[in-house]
Amino acid sequence: MRTEQLIEQLASELRPVRVLPAPAWRALLWLAIMAAAAGTLVLLFAHLDAVLPRLRTPRVAVESVATALTAVTAVIAAFELSIPDRSPRWAWLPLPFLALWLGASGLGCLRNGWSLHTAQGLAGESPHCFLFITAASVPLALALFAMLRRARPIDPLPVAMLGALGVAASAAFVLQFFHPFDVTVIDLALHLAAIALVVSIGTTWRRALLDADAA
Repeated sequence: MRTEQLIEQLASELRPVRVLPAPAWRALLWLAIMAAAAGTLVLLFAHLDAVLPRLRTPRVAVESVATALTAVTAVIAAFELSIPDRSPRWAWLPLPFLALWLGASGLGCLRNGWSLHTAQGLAGESPHCFLFITAASVPLALALFAMLRRARPIDPLPVAMLGALGVAASAAFVLQFFHPFDVTVIDLALHLAAIALVVSIGTTWRRALLDADAA
């Protein structure tokens, strides 16, 4: 077969490729879906009369806003880094808000100590927080990674790490509306353990989660 004929044959078999929307738009779409689902969950099941007064406390408000911004910026960074020409410096985007979140939570620990010493023992209701973050992260992660994998990221590690952080932070933010007591050392430790577990699973399974050919 002549070269010209081969080129013509290959060109005739080409199919148009659908260009993905900009990473920021895809990130905003996922965040909008998550916000709608979380808002519905909060309105239906949260005891807002008990939670809202606590959220009006300046330190708790800062903690909540920092948690939400950690989720938003981590998800945006994950979508940006799923595209091969993006700067790796996108990975730094959520870190200031993560530090603010941990700092505000740490101030609560200084005030409350190890535990609130409820009738449920030293840990109180904190184990429920661990279960909430890990369980809520599952559907959020499935939806997020299904969108991220469409870009076929060349380096899946930072994408998976940031995506999992965004998912865990989103779950932790929603938890604030079901969290009528202030943060303690044990409470914060279990929050961090749940987030570390989600990030660890996301990064360990990154190729299965982000490889479109594995679907």
